[in-house]
Amino acid sequence: MLDSTTQFKLFELYPMLGEVSTSLLEDLLSNAAVMHAPAGTVMFDENQPCQGFPLLLSGTVRVIKASSNGRELQLYRVGPGESCILTSSCLLGHAMYHARGIVDQDVVLVALPPASFKALLSQSELFRDYVFGLFSERLTDLMQLISAVAFQKLDQRLAALLYAKPSPIHTTHQALADELGSVREIVSRLLKSFADQGWVKLGREQIEVIDATALRTFSEI
Repeated sequence: MLDSTTQFKLFELYPMLGEVSTSLLEDLLSNAAVMHAPAGTVMFDENQPCQGFPLLLSGTVRVIKASSNGRELQLYRVGPGESCILTSSCLLGHAMYHARGIVDQDVVLVALPPASFKALLSQSELFRDYVFGLFSERLTDLMQLISAVAFQKLDQRLAALLYAKPSPIHTTHQALADELGSVREIVSRLLKSFADQGWVKLGREQIEVIDATALRTFSEI
């Protein structure tokens, strides 16, 4: 059984759970488990079975697709109040994972066993709306990602990524390369070019955006 503090946080972030029947809620709370995972933990990997449905209370998880040569492409991030559509898909389709989930910032989550997830999905309209609403949002995000990868040059994608983040950006060149599905050397070269043009200022694991308008204009060319 989840303690009262965890229950409060869970219902605050996922209010639809407070609307389910008493019997279903009791079953959910008695079977759910709290999990803690530090940054860098691999939550799931390709060709692994899905063990449960995660509801994040804090932290973030990056969902990535990795190639055989080690390059990665970030598909999306999962934060508090959200969940992973890939996990939903695996549970609904009785399929293995087709991507990798890595903890980006230390995570605390409530894990629902597959049976509880299926019971919620079948008995709660609000929970169904939440899950399929996430599918819609993530599908839109993935379509935008596909469009960017297919039709935008890497320098434009990097400019758009920098423009979208709050400045200063505390990250590494490798982390940006991972988000873009590129390699660090190329991203470093492009960042130096942006710095030479006065668009950004580079520091140690930090990038300050100097001319956001220039980055946005360049990304939209």
